[in-house]
Amino acid sequence: MSDETADCREVLAEVYLYLDLECDEGRRGLIQTHLDECSPCLREFGIEQEVKALVARCCGGESAPTELRDRLRLRIEEIAAEPSFEAELRDLA
Repeated sequence: MSDETADCREVLAEVYLYLDLECDEGRRGLIQTHLDECSPCLREFGIEQEVKALVARCCGGESAPTELRDRLRLRIEEIAAEPSFEAELRDLA
């Protein structure tokens, strides 16, 4: 993500880092600004937030192994970088 702006693909690739408070304050600020200004990303963020809350309720205090979290994060980033994903985001706008 660039220092001054964030595009939809970058924001959605980092949404779980944002939700889990795993990114620095500067990054959080960029993501929050983008979410405030981009309704498709805000809608997607809301869905992700609900999924996270549902998983937390269903799984109690359990957490995934670090290796699994790393593999999932990498896969999410790969999907977010695919051209078809970008086209879907444009269609939502």
